[in-house]
Amino acid sequence: MSAALLALAACETGVLTSSAVPRARPAVAAPAPQIVPTSQESAALRSYLVQVQTAQMGQGLLRDDGGGPDTPFSADTLAKNFERIVFYDEYANALQGRGGESPLRRWSSPIRMEIISGASVPPSQREADNINIRNYARRLSDVSGHPISFFGRPNFVIVIASEDDRSTALDAAAARIPGITASSLDALRTLSRDTYCAVAAYAAGTDASTYTAAVALIRAENPGLLRLSCIHEELAQGMGLANDSRDARPSIFNDDDEFALLTNHDELLLKMLYDPRLKPGMREDEAAPITRIIARELVSGPL
Repeated sequence: MSAALLALAACETGVLTSSAVPRARPAVAAPAPQIVPTSQESAALRSYLVQVQTAQMGQGLLRDDGGGPDTPFSADTLAKNFERIVFYDEYANALQGRGGESPLRRWSSPIRMEIISGASVPPSQREADNINIRNYARRLSDVSGHPISFFGRPNFVIVIASEDDRSTALDAAAARIPGITASSLDALRTLSRDTYCAVAAYAAGTDASTYTAAVALIRAENPGLLRLSCIHEELAQGMGLANDSRDARPSIFNDDDEFALLTNHDELLLKMLYDPRLKPGMREDEAAPITRIIARELVSGPL
């Protein structure tokens, strides 16, 4: 089965949650013959990302309140933001160049997630990541109405790895997902310092509008809030909210980094994306009349 890369999205920008979830299966560690000391490159990146988080929080960015009275939005604004985020790609290819117009893309089959942690990630951090990802996956499923589990052969792998073990962890991810090869993940192997995380989504067969696989990469060097921010954005983008918009507010799909965690506005975007009145493959002009109706229902109630 051949797989085609559909979309790439990256975050150039989590506080660990305290609620626990059933531990059906621990995070999977990427193969490693031995744990080696952290490289200077990885240590320098970790220091840099801590400085980034501190600076952004000092500027009032990376909000974790989900939006409030200071960030109102109308049904028309929600519809416009949806159209910009869903019907355009963030990148043209390989995390480079601005993307162009695209059809609506989302999953049709249930999502089966798995976490692969690089050898550099200590057990305590693996457990915290596992809790955060499982809690958030449940939220995404509840909001979208689309099934997400952590059982069976995965089709959506979340890789958390450092500069020292990213390539090995990505190889492990490719081995876990049918139809995905190690070379198909090359865009995730070499990242600029300002790319904190990324996701690649794929389709197999002739239907290029339906996701069949995805791999999200989270830098293990990310500190708490940046780390959780990456989890929130990349998993949501991997469900089909593929683009960012500078006009979207309150939203994590905005490169201004005002919000770190999925907002009430973003939850409505997910509801719209998986509304059965919209279909994979729809273009913006075809979907627009339906999009406006759904946005008004979500903001003001049924017509």
